[in-house]
Amino acid sequence: MIRLARLNGMKRVGLTVAAFFLAPIAENTQAGDWPHWNGVNRNGTADEKGLLQKWPEGGPALKWRVESLGGGDSAPSIAKGKIYGMGSRDGKDIVWALSEKDGKVLWTTPVGETHTQRVPQSKEGPGCTPTVDGDRVYILCMGGNLACLNNESGKILWQRNLVKDFGGQMPMWSYRESPLVDGDKVICTPGGPKATMAALNKLSGATIWESKLEEATTPTPAPTPPAGRGGFGRFGAGSPAGYSSAIPVDFDGERQYVQLTAKALIGVSAKDGTVLWRYNAPANRMGIACSSPIFQDGMVFAASAYGAGGGLAKLTREADGKISAREVYFSSKMQNHHGGMVISDGCLYGANGGNEGGALVCLDFQTGKVLWDKRGDKKVAKGSIALADGRIYYRQESGTVVLVEPSKEKYIEQGRFEQPDRTNSTAWAHPVIANGKLYIRDQGLLLCYNIQGK
Repeated sequence: MIRLARLNGMKRVGLTVAAFFLAPIAENTQAGDWPHWNGVNRNGTADEKGLLQKWPEGGPALKWRVESLGGGDSAPSIAKGKIYGMGSRDGKDIVWALSEKDGKVLWTTPVGETHTQRVPQSKEGPGCTPTVDGDRVYILCMGGNLACLNNESGKILWQRNLVKDFGGQMPMWSYRESPLVDGDKVICTPGGPKATMAALNKLSGATIWESKLEEATTPTPAPTPPAGRGGFGRFGAGSPAGYSSAIPVDFDGERQYVQLTAKALIGVSAKDGTVLWRYNAPANRMGIACSSPIFQDGMVFAASAYGAGGGLAKLTREADGKISAREVYFSSKMQNHHGGMVISDGCLYGANGGNEGGALVCLDFQTGKVLWDKRGDKKVAKGSIALADGRIYYRQESGTVVLVEPSKEKYIEQGRFEQPDRTNSTAWAHPVIANGKLYIRDQGLLLCYNIQGK
């Protein structure tokens, strides 16, 4: 039984071509909602104002908590007064909906048997953040079961399986993607020989197109990474899918979906799935790609750990009409494992480091120059990140949550707190900010903090 307890208390750069932007994609959401992975613009940034700029000692007030939601690293999504999430419980992967007001459980729906993962890291449950679109919610189970549910009742409307229906090859750490809903399509990454990516009709689940990342050719000019940069090793050899979640991008009048696969950063046509361009360097030799790419000012940044790093590629429309992705810079100082990255005032923030550990760093987005690096400071160790109202919310793998004021000059901390009742699992679920609240997920526990300014 789920137990509930209540408590009181860019800088932009001018371009010579048409405007570039990442369009909001959620339908029927309210201002301040966080309706899917990485927020309303899928870039880790909340469009909120009036939040606390400095936390009191011990952190913001805990408003409510919910327990026994099931294991998993997925962050919640928030839309129109409801909170959605996933967990594994009693041998089943479940989707749950809570009241945003007080955490009351509204419904839970089993969506299949829990996948038994061979490797121990993150085996407790799903890593997918549900995607809310209109009256529907879309989820992906560890075993590749992609489902659409009615978000009022939790009734399953349709299901497809990435392995059985698309020939997908499951990554070693299972499927961890959060589906992208864009227009009439659901975008996913089966990682199969015929369907590296796929688009489905969001109402019926019918296949619209399948997109294959060719091995032998690179469709547009892209730098060849030096030894140790990019590639595809033994851990990724079973699947080109990786663990990242795609983003929608409008470039020079053409809609595309950008995804960091196990092999390369790619852009595919939203119309028919044609691979438009490819940039190899951000992928690592282990084939483990977790963090979503970031798009800004006609440029795409993506990064991974395991000896790789982060690369910025500029998209260009060539004379023959094709799109190229040309490297601006590559930096080994942003080996972002899974915690994500955000951009504020021309600076790129994120954790640099893999299984060996790491720390929060700040890079100049356009040049890759390291502006400051907290490596060696155990108080700001490797973690996940979100941005809202001029503040960075940084959750370390230990569970410590830190409020940071973005600055090019130095690290400025404006508060921190320790999460109560920490599990023994590494804290990998990203922090979520919605409607004046901060949400922290720790396996079956969800904490809601009041961060609204007075």
